[in-house]
Amino acid sequence: MTAAENFAALGLNLPPAPAPKGVYKPLLIVGNLVYVSGHGPVLDDGSLLFGKAGLEVNADGARLAAQQVGLTILSTLVSQLGSLDRIKRVIKVLGMVNATPDFGKHPYVINGCSELFAKIWGQENGVGVRSAVGMGSLPDNITVEIEAVFELAD
Repeated sequence: MTAAENFAALGLNLPPAPAPKGVYKPLLIVGNLVYVSGHGPVLDDGSLLFGKAGLEVNADGARLAAQQVGLTILSTLVSQLGSLDRIKRVIKVLGMVNATPDFGKHPYVINGCSELFAKIWGQENGVGVRSAVGMGSLPDNITVEIEAVFELAD
């Protein structure tokens, strides 16, 4: 199955692709790589998920926020490239969790996004290298921000 078919089989919705809230591009293609700017957890109605992991949001809630960020990234890919099938593989994911100093489940949280990508592009192409880190704050107090690098299909 193609990436687009795999996504359709999940029965999930893509939120609206967010417009830049600063001086940057949502994505940039350099050679055969697609660099996607940091995205937050945009919901279907365009609103965002807020809250600090370990305070207002538990680990499971933050993990769902990371999945929502993954969906938001997919929305940007579709809006800018036309189809998820234009992507061959995930190269790198950098996940940032808005967390209290004692919160230690950053990898668990970012798995919400990584597992989504694995379901779309498969274990071989949907799992890239990754960092999952905690931050003292994120813009507007969003729960998770993720940036990613993808390889374009031939």
